[in-house]
Amino acid sequence: MSIPVYCSSTECVQMAVFMEIKKRTQTALLILGRPEGESLPLDISMTAASLEMKSPEDSVRIGLPSGLRIIPSSCRGVQYIPGDGLHLRLQVQAYCSTKLLPTLKESLKGEKSYVLHCQSCGAVIMKERNFLRVLPLPSENWNTLVEEWCCHADPFANKVLRPRENDCFVGDTHILVNCKNEPFSQEMPQIGSSPSKDHSAPQKPEHAAVVCQRCKTTLGERLSPDTVKYYFTEIIIQPSCKDFTMLPRSCHVESVTAQRLAEFSSARSTFRFIIQGQDGKVYLLLWLLNSDTLLVETAGHVSGNIFTLHEDSSKPNSSSLKLRNALKVLFHPCTKNRNEELAKAWGNDTGVHSLTFPSHTCLELLVLLSSSNRSLPASLRCMNAFQVAFLKM
Repeated sequence: MSIPVYCSSTECVQMAVFMEIKKRTQTALLILGRPEGESLPLDISMTAASLEMKSPEDSVRIGLPSGLRIIPSSCRGVQYIPGDGLHLRLQVQAYCSTKLLPTLKESLKGEKSYVLHCQSCGAVIMKERNFLRVLPLPSENWNTLVEEWCCHADPFANKVLRPRENDCFVGDTHILVNCKNEPFSQEMPQIGSSPSKDHSAPQKPEHAAVVCQRCKTTLGERLSPDTVKYYFTEIIIQPSCKDFTMLPRSCHVESVTAQRLAEFSSARSTFRFIIQGQDGKVYLLLWLLNSDTLLVETAGHVSGNIFTLHEDSSKPNSSSLKLRNALKVLFHPCTKNRNEELAKAWGNDTGVHSLTFPSHTCLELLVLLSSSNRSLPASLRCMNAFQVAFLKM
């Protein structure tokens, strides 16, 4: 990631810095690099709040963000890796003041009024809706579990859970709401409309795709005449008393996905995930490696740097440093018939959890992960044949 520097020479020299911090152990990996063709400084010194690099031509000082202090005496294992730069491991004192946004499950409460917006364009999808009950949906295989545990005939056989008029059912990646008195746009049935020979795209029942009336983005599916499924990644739910604030699409998809992965790993000790479209096609295999990561990063791009994480387009001109919570993940793309055998093996593994999103969102997530991977120092981009990426929270 890029960090602004303060130079003693008339022309500011760019220094690329990457820092990955583990909150629990308060340890950090620090990588210092320069653009291709430029040599590294001959002398590097540290204080608790800054790094200073000197060479015969210039002197560069890098200020650390608020909440982060390094312990200079703990620096160990200095190593130069061609293509990256200097790798240093050291102890830090990191106090991240970043407040995580409440998850959708945390923000939805019964007997309160909400407004649903399209995340892509901000259009109102559902206005002043008062949910008397907000209830969690059981896991996807709940029917199978009932059959195994019941000693008599399954009373729920061939039955589905449908919300009443003022209900909101919350699932893994979606909510179910009653749409009896709500207008919405819909397309012709698409899901499961054509057979597939690919094991990763099994045949599914036909459902009409629900789309935004303004921007025509797919928001979910109509499961029955009175029930609509809305995906977390496609909507924003806010209390009626709050003003709507647009969030860049990439930031929303990244944040929602990171929250869901963190929740599953904490609540169910699940660390491997299959990301699939609503048509059943597998797009990604994800392995959550570390959920207590802090990254030091800037929101804006500084030209000439060699490490630049995918940018926060909401603050294109900002160069302020921040400590950001992030998840470190391993991933395999499954598009264009890649990793078919591994996808099949994961699909048969009870320790792997499947998360379903709209197909276009799966592709957006794949682009985000690939962008994150390309921004990392070359030596950190792969691990055990997987690609490495970070999802910011």
